[in-house]
Amino acid sequence: MIVAGFALLAIGAADLVRQFAPRRWIGYLTVAIILLLLGSVSDALLPMIAALAVGAVWVWCMPSERRAPLGFWPAVLLGILVIGAVVWLGPRRETGLIGEIWELRSPFGEIPFDLAILALGAGVFLLESANLVVRAALDGEHTWRPIDIARPAAPAESDPVVTASSAPGDGVPPRDGGVADPEADPLALAGTAAPVDPRSGFKGGRLIGPLERILVLILTLAAAYPILAAMLAAKGIVRFPEISRDGETGARAEYFLVGSLVSWVIALGGAFLVWWAAHS
Repeated sequence: MIVAGFALLAIGAADLVRQFAPRRWIGYLTVAIILLLLGSVSDALLPMIAALAVGAVWVWCMPSERRAPLGFWPAVLLGILVIGAVVWLGPRRETGLIGEIWELRSPFGEIPFDLAILALGAGVFLLESANLVVRAALDGEHTWRPIDIARPAAPAESDPVVTASSAPGDGVPPRDGGVADPEADPLALAGTAAPVDPRSGFKGGRLIGPLERILVLILTLAAAYPILAAMLAAKGIVRFPEISRDGETGARAEYFLVGSLVSWVIALGGAFLVWWAAHS
């Protein structure tokens, strides 16, 4: 259990540093020192070192500035790792120096240190790391890809030659049947409409996503399923005007559905891990 908690905590902290720290190397160093101290006082230094290694691999596999080179697979492998650590390893009996002073009570009973670390790691992961997973899933599904407009081939000798008088330069084909200016409007030459980024219709997704996942985690653990269902339904109602402007492509609807479902699955998966650990 502690391995899963430390791995999620290390990955989530690293992604928060990437997103908000002005100097990343200082943030990485600070996070590494804090986590190593936490692993030392909890008699779990080796699991923490392994978690830092997993975090370093994650940062390389899931870059924040460009498309992930391995796509969605790092998230799948991480899910297998944390589920296996929670299901097969279970809680520890000894938690080192911090176990002697650790005492945390809740309405559901006393919370052990390992369970608290797992819940904290899941919560931190849902903030920014889950955004990267959702983006990788959207990229893998090709929900939106700009249309590459190829430059037209050079006109044959039999084609009319475009002159300054025949090419008005405003994207409208010349009246004498000549070839339109390729620099004026390549989309008109290709016969395609300008691609629309479905993400442009959804505002605040980077903030709404983490808040939504945290609420899903809390409501699931509290067994507040009617409130959870109402919240998820309300999101679809609020987003309906933006989705309804989709036109014929369906890009926004696909973007919304894939992104929302992946986000909910991650949050529900985190809640399942915490629930399983609490009842193991």
